[in-house]
Amino acid sequence: MAENQFFIDSDKLSEAALERKHKLETDPSSRTNHMEYMPGMEQIDPTIRNKVLSEMDNYDYNKYTARDVQNALEHETCSVEDFKALLSPAAEPFLERMAQRAKIETGKHFGNTVYLFTPLYIANYCENYCVYCGFNCYNDIHRKKLTFEEIEHEMKVIADSGIEEILMLTGESRAQSDVEYIGEACRLAKKYFRNIGLEIYPVNSDEYRYLHECGADYVTVFQETYDNVKYETLHLMGHKRVFPYRFEAQERALMGGMRGVGFSALLGLSDFHKDALASALHIYYLQRKYPYAEYSLSCPRLRPIINNDKINPLDVHEKQLCQILCAYRIFLPYVGITVSSREQKHFRDGIVKIAATKVSAGVSTGIGDHESKYTGKDTGESGDEQFEISDGRSFDQMYNDMESEGLQPVLNDYVYV
Repeated sequence: MAENQFFIDSDKLSEAALERKHKLETDPSSRTNHMEYMPGMEQIDPTIRNKVLSEMDNYDYNKYTARDVQNALEHETCSVEDFKALLSPAAEPFLERMAQRAKIETGKHFGNTVYLFTPLYIANYCENYCVYCGFNCYNDIHRKKLTFEEIEHEMKVIADSGIEEILMLTGESRAQSDVEYIGEACRLAKKYFRNIGLEIYPVNSDEYRYLHECGADYVTVFQETYDNVKYETLHLMGHKRVFPYRFEAQERALMGGMRGVGFSALLGLSDFHKDALASALHIYYLQRKYPYAEYSLSCPRLRPIINNDKINPLDVHEKQLCQILCAYRIFLPYVGITVSSREQKHFRDGIVKIAATKVSAGVSTGIGDHESKYTGKDTGESGDEQFEISDGRSFDQMYNDMESEGLQPVLNDYVYV
């Protein structure tokens, strides 16, 4: 039975789907090898992947001392070893000093600017079974894929609010949201926005090239966790299960001509110290191979999802998240850092003064409900959301709040010639 036949809009899974779901959860032998590429997946040089995973596996964060942290903060340039110290528990008492240093680095390279964007989910069909995600193919949610007319209408509503950068997202289903569909959405987005980002299923470099030609500027991919053993237990079915193919997505995007790439682990899925290390090192090594590209880091924490009350969003606390973000800024001073609407208003307002440079506004993680969110009109049925957000401020609210904090909101920093 094809995997996309498990998509449901009904009240419950079929008996066949329930049986397969149970087997995937309880019998590891029923799952494919998550380290083996599937047919059609492009394989590239694994050097960077091997470097990052080796550093992560050998990272003993408990060995670092207060003296190591002090040395790291005194060095003008933060080395990999310094960064490891700043991520360690030994750095927790130095959070104020880390924040001061991070603020200095942010000011040097970004001034007092903060970039605003909004995400647009155009489909929530997914062929993966990821146990923590609201879009997973076994979750009983309302599925929806926007038509091109609906996509353009949503884009016009968003653009009319003043936003100039959009991040388009789909569930991970080639069957429902193929590359041509996403490409046409990019062409539509060019009519309304200056910067166009994609957060879709990983594709091959020639497909990234096609999407770039259609108008996409950058690609963001969440590795979710860089712990490949944990990764196997969280991604039980679908193309996302293939760990190395997902890891190498950003490099394939750069090979395909994308101007920028974004990275993240979903903090709380595994050991956050190691996932934070791996996320930053992934950029660090790619920067040396592709120095012309633009790089960005996100720092999402696990959030509750529909039909699953076992997801705990508090596994990484705010002070720990602040430590991670300050360490990111000190280690990668030129890299943009995004703080999403997963985080609460007080945290986002505080961290943009220290380390973060980009925030989302007017956010909806549902499908086709921007007009109802922005105007209050009931536009009919929309697709269910991927996860719960914490900060629901509109674009105008976010813009005004950033200005009142003494920051300069930026809507676009790229000019095509």
